[in-house]
Amino acid sequence: MEAIVKTDFHFPGQVGKYTGKVRDVYDVNGKHLVMVATDRISAFDVILPEGIPYKGQILNRIASKFLDATADIVPNWKIAVPDPMVTIGHKCEPFKVEMVIRGYLSGHAWREYKAGRRSICGVEMPDGMVENQKFPEPVITPTSKAAEGHDEDISREKIIASGLVSREDYEQIEAYTRAIYQRGTEIAAKQGLILVDTKYEFGKKDGKIYLMDEIHTPDSSRYFYADGYEERLARGEKQKQLSKEFVREWLMANGFQGQTGQKVPEMTPEIVRGITERYVELYENITGEKFEMLPEAGASCGAETGREAILKRIERNVTSCLATLD
Repeated sequence: MEAIVKTDFHFPGQVGKYTGKVRDVYDVNGKHLVMVATDRISAFDVILPEGIPYKGQILNRIASKFLDATADIVPNWKIAVPDPMVTIGHKCEPFKVEMVIRGYLSGHAWREYKAGRRSICGVEMPDGMVENQKFPEPVITPTSKAAEGHDEDISREKIIASGLVSREDYEQIEAYTRAIYQRGTEIAAKQGLILVDTKYEFGKKDGKIYLMDEIHTPDSSRYFYADGYEERLARGEKQKQLSKEFVREWLMANGFQGQTGQKVPEMTPEIVRGITERYVELYENITGEKFEMLPEAGASCGAETGREAILKRIERNVTSCLATLD
């Protein structure tokens, strides 16, 4: 299994490249973006030293499905998926906030709650709740999108007052956030899952708001298995979940939370393989489809094999697709 952790393409019309924590984004003619979902993995806003084979494909394919499944709610940036690891879409001006929506008291919200805080991003949380309990209504807890380092919690009022997003636009993306989360919740329920929390990114193009980037993937979302949820909650047990939280928990158990001076624990081949298996498990559960680890994932192009073949395949597929766009 080969992991793609770095790309350096030079596509026709390319005018720029942005390297994110997981995605490499190529700007083509200032009009289109080629987003390559690499196999990099991050936690606590730190890119971990080992890539996770097939992770990029899994993220890209789930995001593509959910972009299609929510296109009637909000326009999205996707134009085409020319390769399992790539989406090509409209270039939008992104809002400098991420819209996080939580249906349950888990993850970061629970850590804040356990520390005694009852307000997150200006949203009041009821007293007497326990970990993983469902909120009376989903709560939106935005973060400011940092160019580097940690994203920061921020309130609705501060976003509007600071001009990060206009009141009109914020109210619209807030409404979109609730509607998309509701759709995702319904789709997950059909697969026996609970969509616990997730985040969305939005941008503007020609005065119109678009949903951008990934949606409802294990990197951006947390899922619980619905079967046994109430029993585990009543017993105070951890929920059986599908998300990247298990990576964070493994890191925390080994003394790493992204703080200065802390060292990422060794990612052995067994650890890497286990993470791949968890990502495949989520793909199959949320989509209801079998994820085939076919040889074509690294299909040979002439004499190339492995990583080199995958990069050649991506370059060929993307170049061919770009030639069809205006």
